[in-house]
Amino acid sequence: MSHTAHIPSHRKPRQRASKSALRAGVAGGFLSTIAVAGAAGPAQAEPVTQTIEMPTIASGFSAAAAASAQATQQLALDMEKQADQDAAAEKAAKAAKKAHAEAVRKDEAEKKAEAAAKARAEAEAKERAERASRTAERTTLSASTGGSGSSSSGSSASASAPSSSLNVSGSAASIVAFAKAQVGDAYVSGGTGPNAWDCSGLVQAAYRTAGIDLPRVSQAQSTYGTQVSLDNLQPGDILYWGGAGSAYHVAIYVGDGQFVGAQNSGTGTVQRSMDYDRPTGAVRVL
Repeated sequence: MSHTAHIPSHRKPRQRASKSALRAGVAGGFLSTIAVAGAAGPAQAEPVTQTIEMPTIASGFSAAAAASAQATQQLALDMEKQADQDAAAEKAAKAAKKAHAEAVRKDEAEKKAEAAAKARAEAEAKERAERASRTAERTTLSASTGGSGSSSSGSSASASAPSSSLNVSGSAASIVAFAKAQVGDAYVSGGTGPNAWDCSGLVQAAYRTAGIDLPRVSQAQSTYGTQVSLDNLQPGDILYWGGAGSAYHVAIYVGDGQFVGAQNSGTGTVQRSMDYDRPTGAVRVL
């Protein structure tokens, strides 16, 4: 045995032969297949007589689009309906608000009319009560003075007529002119002018034009000056109703048997005949 037999060879194994065989086998099989197909092809070919329909999705898309359009249209109708309902509700609310305001205005007008009517009725009732009170006061005073005073009153009244305002001059003229200028002004309890008066406030303001400062209230004014007979009056004299020192009403004699006074809230400041409501007494300041 050679001593070199166990020495392995350093040469790489040959792989080219096996790869070549594999390639040759594959190529041979492929060519065989072509050959068989070529031989059998002309004899076995048949025309295609059946059409295969592919499934379509157009109908599904159409149905979805129709459903979407219908939903959109329904939504638009719902929105339009809601808008109409909202507009109707707003219109109804405005109408209700207007009706309420009209009802409130009408109610206030009725209340004002009722208050005015009540005020007129109260003023008339007050005036009647004051007139009755003055009449009763005069009756009481006449009874207290006795029959001599009443028996002589007729002759004295006929012998002495009230002075005419045509002869007024000086301070009396100023007082009378001021009093007449206030005729038509309102009566307000505690009023001192310039457009609303109570009885003593008017008398005080009239005398102030002549530089005379009278007391503020009728009770004090009825004793300020000299007591004079109602049959011997002069323009500018202060007339009073009630007792001297306890008078409840005063006015200014302006001549010709008339006086100017702030009577009450129903009549305001007026010029009237003494026969309308004859006073109890009078005082002369000038």
